[in-house]
Amino acid sequence: MSSAMRLKPLALFVRRPHSRRLSYGISQHTHEGTCMASARFSSLALALVALLAGCARSTSTSADTPSPNPAASSTRPPSPDPRVGLKPGLMDAEEAIWNLRVVSKTPPADQFRGVTNSDLAFIGQYAIQGNYNGWQVWDISNPRKPSLKTAYVCPASQSDVSVYKNLLFVSGEDLSARLDCGTQGVEDSVSTDRLRGLRIFDISDISRPRNVGNVQTCRGSHTHTVLVDPKDQENVYVYISGAGPVRSGSELPGCAVGMPAKDPNSAWFRIEVIKVPLAHPEQAKVVSSPRIFNDLVAPPTHGETPEDSAAHARQIAEARAAGLFIAEVPGDGEIIIPPEQSRMMLDSIVKARGGTGTPTSADSAILRRAIPVMVARMVGEQPDSGSGPTQCHDITVYPAIGLGGGACGGYGLLLDIRNPANPVRIGAVSDSNFSYWHSATFNNDGTKILFSDEWGGGSLPKCRKTDKPEWGADAIFTLRNREMEFQSYYKLPAPQTAQENCVAHNGSLIPIPGRDVMVQAWYQGGISVFDWTDAKNPKEIAFFDRGPVDGEKLESGGSWSVYWYNGVMVSSEIARGLDIFELVPSAFISQNEIDAAKSVKLDYLNTQGQPKLVWPKTFSLARAYLDQLDRSGGLEAARISAFRRELARAEKESESDRRNALARLAAQIEGAVAGAGDSAKVRTLAGVVRELGTGPGLARAN
Repeated sequence: MSSAMRLKPLALFVRRPHSRRLSYGISQHTHEGTCMASARFSSLALALVALLAGCARSTSTSADTPSPNPAASSTRPPSPDPRVGLKPGLMDAEEAIWNLRVVSKTPPADQFRGVTNSDLAFIGQYAIQGNYNGWQVWDISNPRKPSLKTAYVCPASQSDVSVYKNLLFVSGEDLSARLDCGTQGVEDSVSTDRLRGLRIFDISDISRPRNVGNVQTCRGSHTHTVLVDPKDQENVYVYISGAGPVRSGSELPGCAVGMPAKDPNSAWFRIEVIKVPLAHPEQAKVVSSPRIFNDLVAPPTHGETPEDSAAHARQIAEARAAGLFIAEVPGDGEIIIPPEQSRMMLDSIVKARGGTGTPTSADSAILRRAIPVMVARMVGEQPDSGSGPTQCHDITVYPAIGLGGGACGGYGLLLDIRNPANPVRIGAVSDSNFSYWHSATFNNDGTKILFSDEWGGGSLPKCRKTDKPEWGADAIFTLRNREMEFQSYYKLPAPQTAQENCVAHNGSLIPIPGRDVMVQAWYQGGISVFDWTDAKNPKEIAFFDRGPVDGEKLESGGSWSVYWYNGVMVSSEIARGLDIFELVPSAFISQNEIDAAKSVKLDYLNTQGQPKLVWPKTFSLARAYLDQLDRSGGLEAARISAFRRELARAEKESESDRRNALARLAAQIEGAVAGAGDSAKVRTLAGVVRELGTGPGLARAN
């Protein structure tokens, strides 16, 4: 066989986690893990590249009232948990909801139906949703009826998106992704048509985006992070996390596959920093490749559960007995090549020898001998087993405090980002309960950091009753003197079925003042809202879940990411489209707290570029703090009642009288600080009331 024939088939099935095509109602299973539920995935995965297809028009359904919620006034979650035993279905699965309202559910645009939806970014009235076939722009100015503004076909994986001003950034890592956004893929092992890196679009006219730049990187861009440096108004910086194999230096000069000990220019064990001039994005380029992983060794790991290991061994044995083709992938072990892919490779062998018809046993023998060669060529030189991470999965930067959190395979890193072009590692933690450090979130005051663990790569059922609650969970750390100290784990408390891919994934803070509250996606575990103000005792306070996509076999679906943006929570549903939710008052969150959260308005949001949340001084903000003091017993009940009455009276006064009334009330609250159980919150409340009395306009509402 020619080398081209050896390499071309492998490019069809060696993919990054999460495959492009979903498989509902057809014979092939295309999402990572659906064809072998216990297969191991880490730096490489086997999946399909299927033809892109679409068949339905996007329409929205909305719900103006919350679902029946008998436990809304209780601090106990509903029992039995309604998420257990939900009926399956793609668009008609049974649902369970608690302390949330479904605002709308919108299926994908025609060109994206049946293809994996990925991450989200927001600007103005728009939600931008990545997809392995490109990206979609939704107008969510009316969240009950989102409308499709743009459907831009440009295949890649994962098509993670970020936005700043008039620029949209899109990640590309897939070996078949093209510079021209074509759908025909890239067949050659070395090609100038391939895009692995960062696409840059001008979205000044968001209905007519223009590709104004592409920055190629040696390992592609699995995810990326846009860092807006408050000291640099002319540029933004993009941190690239690329987890793919190192590309050939013949395709991208300067890409070195050797290890750093042998080649100081090695593409392993580094991230890339791209500097993007805002006035000239076409001049964007890699300006540094920080080696933030130096000296880290392989962390402790827990492997698979005994049940999954045994099931995987049985599947391999059955596949081998049935004559299927099996590949040994470094770090992943033995993986079954999907039959439709092996047929494609056999067909290539038949054509190469000038034959037609059914492949012979000799053709099968050639393929079996070629598979190890193909894997070796595609994987290339790998770090030794004692090495630490070679790349991050995701990096969250928090410019307001000068820190970044790197979720980097086997480690959680703390980064100093005050020099944006040269981030420096200042801390690293590992945990044998964590399999794959996936993403990071700071609390708003920068005293805590939360890391998530994507055990199983997001395609496997890791929330079953038999799975340990510390595996595939969140780990919460406090930050003292820029050092991380472990406090607790949080995992979705409702067990999911073996037909539902489920593990901790992407989420964001909800701007409840004075508290650390987060909404998080758990794939087919749905979304979970939890309070981690007490870092040692995180607690779920709201949820939404659907039944599995398929009740008989694992089919990919669920929430990839869910983020709070200007009053609503927007979820990218892998299979079903775009979901929008809002909070409803409960024993955990009052209407005043919700109103205060909704008063926080952002011009744009990239969750990996975490913004500092600032609350306008409103009457709702003051009432929210009073509600919290009431709930926690942080102030005497009689004083809380009196302060509420005075606040309501002041709000109704004329401007001059209101100013005087608020000044008197602020003084009264300050007088209550000394004897309060929560003196810090009482002091904060006094400051809000005083600013209400001195601020411009003396707002009455919210």
